[in-house]
Amino acid sequence: MSSEQTFTARIPHNLAGQRLDQVLAEIFSDYSRSKLQTWIKAGRVQIDGRQLPAKSRLEGGETVILNAEPEAVVTVDAEEIPLDIVYEDSFLLIVNKPAGLVVHPAAGNWDGTMQNALLHYDPELATLPRAGLVHRLDKGTSGLMVVARTLTAHKHLVDELQARTIKREYLAVVQGRMTAGGTVDQPVGRHPVDRKRIAVRDGGKPAVTHFRVEERFSHHTLIRVNLETGRTHQIRVHMAHIRFPLVGDPVYGGRLRFPPGGDEKLIEVLKSFHRQALHAAKLGLVHPQSNEWMEVEAEIPEDFSELLAVIRDTNLESYKRSS
Repeated sequence: MSSEQTFTARIPHNLAGQRLDQVLAEIFSDYSRSKLQTWIKAGRVQIDGRQLPAKSRLEGGETVILNAEPEAVVTVDAEEIPLDIVYEDSFLLIVNKPAGLVVHPAAGNWDGTMQNALLHYDPELATLPRAGLVHRLDKGTSGLMVVARTLTAHKHLVDELQARTIKREYLAVVQGRMTAGGTVDQPVGRHPVDRKRIAVRDGGKPAVTHFRVEERFSHHTLIRVNLETGRTHQIRVHMAHIRFPLVGDPVYGGRLRFPPGGDEKLIEVLKSFHRQALHAAKLGLVHPQSNEWMEVEAEIPEDFSELLAVIRDTNLESYKRSS
């Protein structure tokens, strides 16, 4: 018996004008662009009943049918790794991921990931793509992630992500004193030279980041960030683009900066903070079974809290000296 899977989806209008292979990579993100291109050439993709070349530009609103070939199974072992489950029912889990935990196994991290941990927590997740994970957070980012527990819930959550109805709110500490919030609407894509980095670039994927000032200090700002899109490294790249890089960002943060005449304790904390100061603090979505809106929040972790406490103390001392 064939294990071929057939997927049907509607092309979102916000992807109008993009190439067929680009659109499929966006919609069917579990598969690589090269795999999807192979299936397009093999006639396994139909757009409104027609087979089109990979470079065809779509108008949005078309119906796509993908007949996916079974792929070689990559074994992901269950591992007993602690998970902070903040919400759970028969249809989904919401997990508060710690900084330092990789989400999916990949080169250099074949074990010790969230996916390994989820398979130990609930072995039934082995029947779902990537153990039910429908989105990701960078290794150095902490906070909330949703995990599907049934195929129906998985499709529902993927559809919500594509429709941009899942609310993801982050807290971040950036270098520099912001005067006001705003929006960054700049396309992002792979850096033309360093393929491990993402950059703002022409021809990249649309990316929109909204941010507002939560707390302002002498040389840093705590901001609350809402995403319209969920591109790789989006917040980190957009904040660096407007010259307010995230504190501790090892890739986009640039040279470590210390406030002039800075407090020794603040300098010590900044030196020892080796991950981006970014926390997925709130997650809102339509529940896949009840169709009711739900929101979950997660407190900032200890290292983030300590960083803020020292910045606040230093800011208070500076204020006292200048009064």
